[in-house]
Amino acid sequence: MTIRVPVKVRYAETDAMGVVHHSRYIPWLELARVEWLERLGLPYTEIEAQGLAFAVVEVNLKYRVPARFGDTVEVEARLSELSSRALRYDYRVWRGETLLAEGYSRHLCQSREGRATRIPPEILGRLEGHLP
Repeated sequence: MTIRVPVKVRYAETDAMGVVHHSRYIPWLELARVEWLERLGLPYTEIEAQGLAFAVVEVNLKYRVPARFGDTVEVEARLSELSSRALRYDYRVWRGETLLAEGYSRHLCQSREGRATRIPPEILGRLEGHLP
């Protein structure tokens, strides 16, 4: 399942050159990832209620074309890898038909105490059906 989430670029997200600062893309990826889970019927609050979190352990982004104040971009997200303890999402950021950035994030399932743990079977089963 691939989703797209629209984001209107705010002035506060840009630098002195009027270009979206590279750090602002990370919250956009999170927005798309959380929305992906929501559309799957697995709100992140449900994961947290089980005492779990999908902690970010790696983020990689390749910037191709700058986004600017006033643009509406779309952040595309899809689950691309899954194991008993970890997952990876792939992303693309678009302005119309123009690819602005692409990358991925890796996540480790952790307990409230911050220890790596297995993804519960009921969650794992729901995720498995959405791999490419």
